[in-house]
Amino acid sequence: MAGPYTIGVDFGTESGRAILVDIKDGSVVATAVYQYENGVIVERLPDGGAELPPDFALQDPADYLRTLEQTIPAILRDSGVNPEQIIGIGTDFTACTILPTDAQGRPLCFDERFRPNPHAWVKLWKHHAAQPEATAFNAAAALLEESFLPYYGGKISSEWFFPKAWQILDEAPEIYDAAERLIEAADWIVWQLTGVETRNTCTAGYKAQWSKETGFPSETFLATLDPRLEDIVATRMSAPIVPPGTRVGGLTPLWAEKLGLPAGVAVAAGHIDAHAAVPATSVVTPGKMVMVMGTSLCHMILSSEKKIVEGMCGVVADGIIPGYYGYEAGQPALGDIFAWFVNNAVPARYEEEARQRGISVYDLLEERAAKLAPGESGLLALDWWNGNRSVLVDANLSGLIVGYTLATKPEEVYRALFEATAFGTNRIIKAFEEAQVPVDELYACGGLPERSPLLMQIFADVTGKPLKVAISSQASALGAAMFAAVAAGPQRGGYESIVESAAAMAGVKDYVYTPQAEHHRVYQLLYGEYMQLYDDFGRGGLNTMKKLKRLREEVTE
Repeated sequence: MAGPYTIGVDFGTESGRAILVDIKDGSVVATAVYQYENGVIVERLPDGGAELPPDFALQDPADYLRTLEQTIPAILRDSGVNPEQIIGIGTDFTACTILPTDAQGRPLCFDERFRPNPHAWVKLWKHHAAQPEATAFNAAAALLEESFLPYYGGKISSEWFFPKAWQILDEAPEIYDAAERLIEAADWIVWQLTGVETRNTCTAGYKAQWSKETGFPSETFLATLDPRLEDIVATRMSAPIVPPGTRVGGLTPLWAEKLGLPAGVAVAAGHIDAHAAVPATSVVTPGKMVMVMGTSLCHMILSSEKKIVEGMCGVVADGIIPGYYGYEAGQPALGDIFAWFVNNAVPARYEEEARQRGISVYDLLEERAAKLAPGESGLLALDWWNGNRSVLVDANLSGLIVGYTLATKPEEVYRALFEATAFGTNRIIKAFEEAQVPVDELYACGGLPERSPLLMQIFADVTGKPLKVAISSQASALGAAMFAAVAAGPQRGGYESIVESAAAMAGVKDYVYTPQAEHHRVYQLLYGEYMQLYDDFGRGGLNTMKKLKRLREEVTE
């Protein structure tokens, strides 16, 4: 008899996806996707509710529940698998995505008294309206020389937990007072399925400055920010903190009936979506950088030691794989840059040719760009279309292309943008290596590795490191299913550890992108010029980008 099986549920920005996985080999036997009914809420609350201020990005937690109710019965139905063969459920989530609830976990936006208030809803990861709170948090932490700050690149983001919680307190104190819990959606969904409230080391560590050694930021520091924040950890965040793969509890009878599964099926601790992808690429040991490549780019690597790395987004014990420190860095735009170019700067004749040949404009540009040699375009770009996350940690920077002539072709610009993103990754790798966190090889997963062989080869050529691509195109969901197999444990047919799970369920494609020596030589020369621009525009020598941004803001007010 086939199986046993686990279910991985990936809660994304626009939709939720569930996969049913045979844990013997990691094969996906069924998939179902639910498009969130209310999507990303950026203009006004649902059902004609209040208009939202700028930079708000909210969601409806009911969409997360509907994801479970729609997708899991669908994969059971489509696969024909006996529910008794399913031994575990794992989930991953965007982060930092938080919501206020009562003591039983009921979201405040489900309460008619609070539903009209935007602060009662989920604050999605890309909610940026808490920037004033983030700025104040960073200034206070730097002034007081808080020990946690260097381990987050010297700054925390407006996207993270404490700025968002503080914004609720600042702008809607009645919501803050009513919120008996402020919780990551990753932990909330596990709470719903099991009836057991926990926090996972991944979101707590990377998004709420928790560490295994010292816990969350101290009450003294939080009171310095605002006296009303002093007890936030004790009153609104207190719960067991558990690493990935922990069995939080069993599926409740209520949810078992809704989903068509046996009660008591193991439910694993929550996880950040990108981080769940790491073991799904087969990476469970140090020296291997995993790149989740989509609209943006997230870099993760494991180490046995805790180091301070310039511009990193965080380092957390047990944050990615139990037993190691997990490091994260990132570039806030990757596929978004290429999409910008295709949507705004490609001549109509290219679109017409692509249409006649039955291919996409992306494929046409890649085909032409692949015929160019490194340096042939005469172009060099800085990949800061959405600011710089690592290593400069500066959202006010912007993009740059140098070397245009009247002979410049679209495919030359397209390739220069590919190269710029690879140079940005190379700068991140150098930061890790300078901090004595070795990076020996690269692993890629996500949408772009599947679609762009040229981009993968350029990343290998620029960095001088071999690059492997995950077999699974659904790495985050597969990672969640792998952790579910660990939560079930060998006594239920699962695995003792994520290392065992990865050996059986994960893998990479046979083809390895190997650096081409001559290309790498030319790219080293170009990288030197890239770093000259990087430092001139990014470290204060030339403030042109910031002056232009301020001027734009002034004239558009």
